[in-house]
Amino acid sequence: MRSFQAVALVLMASAATRAQQPTNALDGFSRSLETLTGKVRQSVVQIFSTGYAAVEENENGNASTVISKQRSTGTGVILTDDGFIVTNAHVVRGARKIQVKLAPSMVADQPQISLTEARLVGLDAEADLAVIKIERKGLPFLRLGNSNALHQGQLVLAFGNPLGLESSVSMGIISSTARQIKPDDIMVYLQTDAPINPGNSGGPLVDTEGRVIGINTFILSQSGGSEGLGFAIPSSIVSDIYDQIRKDGHVHRGQIGITVETITPVLARGLGLSTTTGVIVSDVRSDTPAAQAGIKPGDLILAIDGQAIANARVFELIVSRRQLSSTVKLGLMRGKTTGVIEIPVHEKPDSPERFADMVDPAHNLVPELGILAIQLDEKLQALLPALKHDYGVVVAARSGNAPYEGQGFQPGDVIYELNNTPVVSLQMLKTLLKDLKPGDAAVFQVERNGKLRYVAIELE
Repeated sequence: MRSFQAVALVLMASAATRAQQPTNALDGFSRSLETLTGKVRQSVVQIFSTGYAAVEENENGNASTVISKQRSTGTGVILTDDGFIVTNAHVVRGARKIQVKLAPSMVADQPQISLTEARLVGLDAEADLAVIKIERKGLPFLRLGNSNALHQGQLVLAFGNPLGLESSVSMGIISSTARQIKPDDIMVYLQTDAPINPGNSGGPLVDTEGRVIGINTFILSQSGGSEGLGFAIPSSIVSDIYDQIRKDGHVHRGQIGITVETITPVLARGLGLSTTTGVIVSDVRSDTPAAQAGIKPGDLILAIDGQAIANARVFELIVSRRQLSSTVKLGLMRGKTTGVIEIPVHEKPDSPERFADMVDPAHNLVPELGILAIQLDEKLQALLPALKHDYGVVVAARSGNAPYEGQGFQPGDVIYELNNTPVVSLQMLKTLLKDLKPGDAAVFQVERNGKLRYVAIELE
């Protein structure tokens, strides 16, 4: 009797084990996805931001930067157990307040709502990446994978909060491992058919091991919805920018002071070139490492550090990622003469719009002029070319209600004087303007692109 009971118990245990095991390969695949999703979603957060952001406006064909109030929501992914989060720059750019909603199961006492204040560590508008930080410990986090090892057709999952729908996941494949959207854009993206919609921005694209191999960024769509053309920033780029922002609060990009273009068969034929590969130098900026090394327009660059150069995008990408104070060895051809020249890499100057990230409209708005301005200091001087004075106020951006459109200020302008009175601080500029009445003339001495000029307006 006891022997029969023992056999029965073994059979029952065996049946229970079989019930827990996949009945076929498809069932096993489904359960693997469930396990992976449960693991990844714990590190995916929803981000709410409120503030001001710079937007581009075209006026009579001329682009200008304005600041407008914006509210946005997006997604982020936790990369450390102490709360460092990566998201898209456009989700938090200009934000005065950032809040993060953690995955519900991460907070036992508040399973439904858990909003945590976050601070902006830094952002990079060019790559559309930002790092924010929440003050929490022991958080589940994901690790960055190696996007350089991806293959076309590889299975991936996209996580996010599309259209505000919290904690969503979609599945797809890698459609392309290195997609360039614009011919002159040095950024490359992972293309995926995993559905990505507004609100997914900043969420992770993960492989079947749960490693972050990309950050979801945007879609190409004719209808406004997902059409299977989603794009993510490769983890190889994310890793470099994330490390720099955590260390310095911003990103350094290298340059040597030249503009290059891809050599095409038509260009080669028209210029009588002996090669149809590589890049041609179209411009050399003065007082740069390339100019000092003797590089000239028309020189052909066939290789960099022994690596053949296929096009201008590859060349610019390699140089921009090179560490500052390092050097690059260029394989040159000038006429029929070839050689190798070593050139030091310097930091690439940012565009004037970079100042828009440094302002707070509550403190930097100059309403009489419709601008946001920053007092010139050593930090700003390091970001600008050699200026004619060591004082002044830098125009960061125009506000949304700028009263002097088309005849006023441009981002990057440095204001030195107002009606012959030196402007040594932002507060002085505000004080001088308050002393003027509507209809009074206001003549500003401004440095723009290295040249002094007057901006004369009649106050409204």
